[in-house]
Amino acid sequence: MTIRERGAPLHSSRHLLVATGFHREARIVAQPGVVVVAGGGVEAELEERLEAQAKGAIGIASFGLAGALRDGLDIGDWVVATGLAGAVNAETDPAWRDAALARLPGARPGIAYADGRMIDSIAEKRRLGTEADASIVDMESHIAARVAQRHGLPFAVIRCVSDRVDHMLPHAITVSMRPGGAIDGWAMLGSLLRRPGQLADLLVTMVHAGRAFRALSHGNGVLEPGLGFPAFAKNELLNA
Repeated sequence: MTIRERGAPLHSSRHLLVATGFHREARIVAQPGVVVVAGGGVEAELEERLEAQAKGAIGIASFGLAGALRDGLDIGDWVVATGLAGAVNAETDPAWRDAALARLPGARPGIAYADGRMIDSIAEKRRLGTEADASIVDMESHIAARVAQRHGLPFAVIRCVSDRVDHMLPHAITVSMRPGGAIDGWAMLGSLLRRPGQLADLLVTMVHAGRAFRALSHGNGVLEPGLGFPAFAKNELLNA
């Protein structure tokens, strides 16, 4: 799914490009001058859609929820990545990173990890946190980084924690992401019926996600316009 707001019409030649996982994340960040693409866990489709929107982009951000890979990161905490590890090794744009860190209260710098997998187990989270020296994990940042590298664009990862390092994501969550960013309620229900013992973990996960989405919306408001990207802050893009 691609979202365009009134400030980014179909013929727009300059825009900020943002990759998310879910529709809800995309709706939060959508604003004039921004084109948002929700991946829904399908790497090839996300990369194709980002590539299609890369012409005229002034920067690419990975935005949304993330899993914590370290102790001390709580639900709703923000991490602005200094770099990316996993399927792609990349540095983030220093000016963009510093601007976002300055504007987001309590935000922390750290390495993001992404290789396309949903990391659900506590043991794997801790392993990645140690081996990759990473703070958070998501499913889209490596794709956004790859497109940014091909086009020589500034790249940022700005993510909000939705599950702690000591929380195992239940099976009903791991099977619920649909291509394009929607939630597959039937898949979630089917998993729950087959594995009713995960109900408690599922309820905790959903409560945490609700808190994280509220923090995501608030943080996006603090970062507007354009996720703190310097060109937006100076109104260079919107006045072009």
